[in-house]
Amino acid sequence: MALSADNDLLGSHTANTAADTSLPIFNVERVQLNFNIASEFVAGQVANNVLILALATNRILRIDLENPSDIDDVDLPKRSSEVGLIRRMFLDPTASHLIISTTLGESFYLHSQSKQPKALARLKNVSIECVAWNASQPTASTREILIGATDGSVHEVYIDPSTEFYRREERYATQVWKVGEGAVTGLWTDNIPGKPDTRRVVVASHTKLYHIIGKVGGRGREGSASIFAELFQKEEPVPYNTTGTSTTAPSSLITSPDLPADAVQDETHARPFAWLNSQGVLTGLLSTDPALSSLGSKIFNSSRFHPRSLFPETLSARGGRKLIQDPIQSMTLTQWHVIGLAEGRIVAINRLNSQVVYDQAVLEPGQNALGLVSDAKKNTFWLFTSSEIFEVVATDEDRDVWKIMLQNQDYDAALKYAKGAAQKDSVAMASGDHLSSKGQYLEAASIWGRSSKAFEEVCLNLIDSGQDDALRKYLLTKMTSYKKSSIMQRVMISTWLVQIFMAKLNSLDDMVATKAELMENIDTKGATDELQKTRQDFQGFVAKHKNDLDAKTVYEVISSHDREDELLYFANTITDYEYVLSYWVQREKWSEALNVLNKQNNPETFYRYSNVLMIHAPTGLVEILTRRSNIEPQKMIPALLSYNETASQIPLNQNQAIRYLNFVINNYPDAPAAVHNTLISILATQPSPSETTLLAYLESQPTPPLFDADFALRLCIQHSRIQSCIHIYSAILENHTAAVTLALSHNDIDLAALVVERIDPTPGNKALRKHLWLMIAEKKIKQPGTSIKSAIEFLKRSPTSSDLLKIEDLIPFFPDFVVIDDFKEEICTALEAYSRHIDSLKSEMDASEMTAQQIRAEIDALDSRYAIVEPGERCWICTLPVLSRQFFVFPCQHAFHSDCLGKRVLENSNATKKQEIKKLQQKVGQGMSVGPQRAKWIRELDNIVGEGCVLCGEIGIKSVDEAFIKDTDNRNEWVI
Repeated sequence: MALSADNDLLGSHTANTAADTSLPIFNVERVQLNFNIASEFVAGQVANNVLILALATNRILRIDLENPSDIDDVDLPKRSSEVGLIRRMFLDPTASHLIISTTLGESFYLHSQSKQPKALARLKNVSIECVAWNASQPTASTREILIGATDGSVHEVYIDPSTEFYRREERYATQVWKVGEGAVTGLWTDNIPGKPDTRRVVVASHTKLYHIIGKVGGRGREGSASIFAELFQKEEPVPYNTTGTSTTAPSSLITSPDLPADAVQDETHARPFAWLNSQGVLTGLLSTDPALSSLGSKIFNSSRFHPRSLFPETLSARGGRKLIQDPIQSMTLTQWHVIGLAEGRIVAINRLNSQVVYDQAVLEPGQNALGLVSDAKKNTFWLFTSSEIFEVVATDEDRDVWKIMLQNQDYDAALKYAKGAAQKDSVAMASGDHLSSKGQYLEAASIWGRSSKAFEEVCLNLIDSGQDDALRKYLLTKMTSYKKSSIMQRVMISTWLVQIFMAKLNSLDDMVATKAELMENIDTKGATDELQKTRQDFQGFVAKHKNDLDAKTVYEVISSHDREDELLYFANTITDYEYVLSYWVQREKWSEALNVLNKQNNPETFYRYSNVLMIHAPTGLVEILTRRSNIEPQKMIPALLSYNETASQIPLNQNQAIRYLNFVINNYPDAPAAVHNTLISILATQPSPSETTLLAYLESQPTPPLFDADFALRLCIQHSRIQSCIHIYSAILENHTAAVTLALSHNDIDLAALVVERIDPTPGNKALRKHLWLMIAEKKIKQPGTSIKSAIEFLKRSPTSSDLLKIEDLIPFFPDFVVIDDFKEEICTALEAYSRHIDSLKSEMDASEMTAQQIRAEIDALDSRYAIVEPGERCWICTLPVLSRQFFVFPCQHAFHSDCLGKRVLENSNATKKQEIKKLQQKVGQGMSVGPQRAKWIRELDNIVGEGCVLCGEIGIKSVDEAFIKDTDNRNEWVI
């Protein structure tokens, strides 16, 4: 039979996926079939978006709902007269395996990849009523599945598709159990997480529901033998008993589809189930813990029964109202609702509270339904009749779950399923009220803090109840709910929290101090632990909300409670080191003050507190200062000078002001002069008579010095630092006379001599050095108790003085009456030196006379010097014959006409020489005079012009950078 189908099988079907509370939770929509068939439907199944329809002609249609034009048409392999008509079909959740049961007890299997159903010979004469598919999906084979029959037997079957003609599809088919009454109307099996060898089986009949859990067999090769037989043999099923149930009314066992991807996940892995019988519907959760035989009792005890009487009234044929008393014909289960079909009406009941959420007549009077089915993978629900298909569309079906959970006081679950801020807020308020009524104020405060419950109401409630800890927790939680822009609210609450913390800490301190149990069930140790915890909570609060706290207000609050530790912690947390530093300074806690200062980088803080800290903690302050590069040393000078006034008895090597100034000078070459002046001032004013440190500093200074020399000199004179004054005079001011005079005025002849010896021994300083040595000699000779011989010996120690001073220079300083024997040796030595000097002068005069005679002889020889000029010799300038007119010839054999040479010399001479040459040429050329005067002018001109060869003399050397071709030359002459 050929079928024609449009592209849209579900032409009028549109699923509503948006969460709209104005729409009903369920809606039944008729599916428009866009193909023609000549037979009625006898069964229908949907799984994984695949629709399977069985026709009365034993024809099976397989339709892909995502591609409705794709229709597979399959016939049973035998005629209906041989196998009967199709009675039931069972499709696994993945739409891979289909089992078909006929009215004559025949069973067939069809794989999704096959076009030909194959008979299940081992299930012949087994009227299949239900199938429990293997929980491991998807698989190429069915693996171990359970089949329930109308005779109450339960069979385990393993079907493995095969392409071999003679091979059976089922590997084995074994009866593993049988219920004691009626048919098996429902089966379910699943695996237990974490226990691979444990299975759970739920079996339903018309009158009873059984739960079995335990280990299965099958330790050998998979598919070789039954695994459930051992389970049913060893474990005793746990029954759910009912009374008054009918064995003729419809009965089924249904589990909910898989959870959608966007659904709230259930951590317990509990899948909802529903058991339909003549009395109503039993619903519950198939939990997996504990995996013991008692699990069945736990599940059944927590299940909820929805009696038949819950179904609403409906209109009777006469127009009145009556209760639906007929049994529910069919049922399916969603995540939260039981959907039943009774008297042509679709009724949906919430399984949590048995409330009817949907009631709608769907079928016409007398129209028969084939049943309700669900797609376990896609969460869709379908109703089949003999000629029509309906889809029950669920729209946001968990919208009211949170309300039911809230009514049941299951607040955690209610919060889990609440959607949006308003629903979650309602749950939070109700949860908090419930906990408060039970006296659990701390838990209530935490929840109230996340709700919109009136702030004043909560605070007054907690205050009236004396729940300070709960109030603190509520305020802390409330702080997290305010936005950063809610500055006023955050500041007020955070300040209130500071007050609460302080009161709590004081209370605990009193408790610890008095060792009394001021709070119920709290001993001294407990109070100490609580005090520590509260202090940590306060510190955590301050660290987290420091930006919400007004510093001035918090200081006042904490100070009013006299909480020093908390006060300092707050100031440190907000980095108010100024406050902390001032606090410790006022209490003269210098080590604590230095610790705070060490964390500070603001230079102004150092300047502000340097004076007091330099006096009371100089060593520590200098340690910190040497680690700071942003301190201006000149701004520390007042503190250093104040410290120095109190450190007069401290040795220089322990003076911290000197230590800091030396550090600055050594590490900062560009330190201002004020720093150097301060160091000089401190060193010069020290009571110690030693000048070693000051003098070492002065000698280390470059030239010119980095300090004010005049200031240093005045200071050294004022404090009688003689050596330093002399160094400044001589090495810095270069006033050597003043230096020697000062040294001699203090009778320090050795120092004066040292000053003179350091003078630069250049010829220009010879007179100065001699003058200074004469001053020293006079002082030494006239010094009382000094003999003439010792004075002379002193002057001989210095090579400088020995070279400059002679015995005759010293004689004027000798006393009027002196014995010549005291310096007879020196006089003899001097006379011998004079004699040697005279002899030297005579030798020099003789040498000079000989040199003069040689020069005169050479001059006379010049008059007879000559040069040979060849007849063809040309002038090196004009290239004309040189003999044509007056000429010059040089020892280098270059010859020039006089006028050519004069012109060339004139061109290359400076302005003065040019003027002199022109003046002489003018005098000679005009004949202004004759005789000796004119001859003199000619000689002078010749001497100037003939001073040197213009080619290899000075003029030629200076012209090496001149171009060969000048701008005035004809360049064509040089073209090759």
